[in-house]
Parts: sequence; structure tokens; C-alpha cells
Amino acid sequence: MQALQIPRIGSFSDTKVARACTGPTVNADTVALIKEFEGFVKSPAPDPIGLPTVGYGHLCQTSGCSEVPYSFPLTESTATKLLMEDLKRFQQAITLDTASSVVLNANMYGALVSWAFNVGTGNEKSSTLIKRLNAGEDELTVIAEELPKWNKAGGNVLPGLVRRRAAEVALAKKATSVGALPACS
Repeated sequence: MQALQIPRIGSFSDTKVARACTGPTVNADTVALIKEFEGFVKSPAPDPIGLPTVGYGHLCQTSGCSEVPYSFPLTESTATKLLMEDLKRFQQAITLDTASSVVLNANMYGALVSWAFNVGTGNEKSSTLIKRLNAGEDELTVIAEELPKWNKAGGNVLPGLVRRRAAEVALAKKATSVGALPACS
């Protein structure tokens, strides 16, 4: 089993931002899934493992979460705007860390973005899941086998992470004709 490492803003490689390829925005089903599992927090408060978060899973980077461009308490609308801004780097990570031969529909992509948002880009990039996708294994099989392994935080299996991974797998399995990746060649 793989342990959850909490992401920090600085862990995102600046070289990813410089590349010309931009990943697509996740679909509404993905946003709903993330919101459901992150929950809405109006003002900075500790998450289940004690890290200060606000909105829908925004990990505070400064004292009092002063980097957030909205005043507290947040509204659901401003929290959604913050989430959509936060998701950009995780969308980009999935887009750039998967080989151009990896084909993901919008739901598979969304499931992986939700997972990356939760585990961090460093864990995502070095994961067996990404390695298997890039080796050409069947995308849905890899997602269904690998996501459930990411059920720990602080070395402990968390029921919420077990449920979240199951929901992400269910989203990935939900049929859609809308493509997501590859976004660029």
C-alpha cells in the first residue's frame, strides 16, 4: 500500500508550466466528486490529519491562508472558484506526466485529477499507476487496480480515502464519448 504524502504548492515543477500543452478542464462530475469528499470549509481549519485547509480542499500555504484572494468566511461560489484555480496544476500534471499514447476519456481523466489533487503531484508523478499507463497497459484496468491502493494518510487506512478511491474508480468506469487525453501530441 502507498502512503499519502501531503502536497505543497512548491512541489509542482515549473517546467510543466512552460510546456506548450495545456490539459483540459475537468468535467462537472469530477468537480462534484471532489467537492463531496473535500467538503466545504468557510474559514481555515484543520483537515482530518491536522493540516489547515479552506474551501474545497485548498491546502493553506501561509499563516491564516493569506494566499487565498477571497475574504473569509468563503461562500460556496468563491470556494468553487478557488477549487477550479487549484485544479489547474493537477490537470496539468496528469496531462504532462502521461505519455501521448495514453488515451483517457473525460471521466477517466477526472478520476485521475481528483486522485492527484488528493495525493499531490509528486506522488502522482512517481506512482506505479502513471508508470503502468505510460507502459501501454489498459487504462481502465490500471485505474481500477491502482487507485484503491491510495487509501492511507499518516500511515493509516482512512475510511474516507477508501470511499473516495471507490468513487474515483466508479467515475472512471462511467461511460462517456467525451475525450480528454491526449490533449497534445
